[in-house]
Amino acid sequence: MSFYGDLRVVLRGSRFRRLFGTRLVSQFSDGVYQAGLAGFVFFNPEQHTSAGAVAAAFAVLLLPFSVVAPFAGVLIDRWPRRQVLLLSSLVKAVLAVVSALVVSGGEGPAFLVAALLVLSVNRFFLSGLSAGLPYVVSRDKLMMANAVTPTCGTVASSLGTGAGLAVGMVAGATALGTGLVLFAAAVGFTGAALVSLTLGRRELGPHLEREPEEVRAAVHSAVLGMVAGVRHIWARPAARDALATIGGHRVLFGVSTLLTLLLYNNTFTGGGVAGLAGFSVAAGLLAIGFFLGAVATPWATARMAPGTWIALQLAAAAVALVVFGLPFSPALFPVAAFVLGFVSQGVKVTVDTLVQRHVDDAFRGRVFSVYDVLFNATFVLGAALAAALVPPSGVSAAVVGAMALAFLLLSTAWTVRGLRRDPVPARSAAESTLGAEAAVREGTPFPPHRPR
Repeated sequence: MSFYGDLRVVLRGSRFRRLFGTRLVSQFSDGVYQAGLAGFVFFNPEQHTSAGAVAAAFAVLLLPFSVVAPFAGVLIDRWPRRQVLLLSSLVKAVLAVVSALVVSGGEGPAFLVAALLVLSVNRFFLSGLSAGLPYVVSRDKLMMANAVTPTCGTVASSLGTGAGLAVGMVAGATALGTGLVLFAAAVGFTGAALVSLTLGRRELGPHLEREPEEVRAAVHSAVLGMVAGVRHIWARPAARDALATIGGHRVLFGVSTLLTLLLYNNTFTGGGVAGLAGFSVAAGLLAIGFFLGAVATPWATARMAPGTWIALQLAAAAVALVVFGLPFSPALFPVAAFVLGFVSQGVKVTVDTLVQRHVDDAFRGRVFSVYDVLFNATFVLGAALAAALVPPSGVSAAVVGAMALAFLLLSTAWTVRGLRRDPVPARSAAESTLGAEAAVREGTPFPPHRPR
């Protein structure tokens, strides 16, 4: 069945619609908040945007996904999940108002602390959504729901980012304009809290049959579980190679993201509203690429080995960087963003499916906890490398050329790997699409990146 067919099927359930509505409203508001963060940190003419500041902002954005995420389940499995959705939405609303007031007062460091808190709380919200999903759909429809909900959430987040950027451009790239965007996000978070009230207090579980272990022991178990997950991955070459590829790709994606921000802030435009508008075009094409990559991958992997599809996409990324990136043209760079978005999502969905296929079910949760940390930590590593290597203008033919070479080497590695091994039979389109849950990364912060 197609993506839209799956969506129509699961939307017939009233309880699913209520949980789905909570997700969409919240992730749209996440996008608005992230647009406010981008406007203040990256395109505020009242402060100079350095590569180091951008890298620090990305670290703040992704730290909760790298550190909080593996342990969120420890508490999610103890508290009524509807209450987790309600209270985390209200806390985010309050913190968004605080962020707006802090930004209006020009307190940059305090704003980053508030943003860190918002995103940390958001991990509990997203974990609650995932944990509650089996309670609102039947077992035979769970795969469909897992496939479509993260993708729709990421689309909602991208739309929210676009709406927030539009508000920022109208209000002006100033601290006051950013404050208005953040206040709009607070209104959205409040709306998500109200939508969550349409669900019963215990409707999303957990229905505990026995008293859970102490929190300290559970956290210790989570750490040991991640270690076991790493060992399990290492013993399975297909999963290990897939995760190594996504780690390398995310480093390159981090470099390209920071480089793009610097180009639009310091070279293509004079920064401010013009820089924000130019970057919004590139980000919009990136988001379109994400969506098309998610749609095309199930079709492609039904017709060729997953490794072949990965190799083709990585080679396409190398070509796009040379053809559309190296000229450093404001007219061509958005095309490179589109191709990189397509490749990013296509590779991610394929890797998700390979990991799901080649790890034991008993280890799947621990493996994906490792995956979450790897996915976000390598992006921050890429941003840090760019901060050290890319000049303030963002123009560096050496860096772009090195990125293209790295993509080409990764592509070659998968080509050689495919020649040495029998191709893995492609799974169904529905199974391939399931990988979008980990790929969308449920509301990955701005700029958009993973569908889970």
